[in-house]
Amino acid sequence: MKELVEFIVKNLVANPDEVVVTEQDKERETVYLVHIADEDFGRIIGRSGKVATAIRTVVKTSAKKQNKRVFVKFEK
Repeated sequence: MKELVEFIVKNLVANPDEVVVTEQDKERETVYLVHIADEDFGRIIGRSGKVATAIRTVVKTSAKKQNKRVFVKFEK
């Protein structure tokens, strides 16, 4: 799942080398923290958060097939 998040984000940003995805496992869920460059933050969020919502939807749909609960958070 981490590879899916990295693949999507790296293909959307101008500085793919600065993308770092960390995984935090909790009891019943997994949180992916995506660290990106400041200048790429607007590209990932998109207008009214549409790009970020689309990324989260793809990841959650993939996780649901594996009976997992996943959250994606974006940080500068």
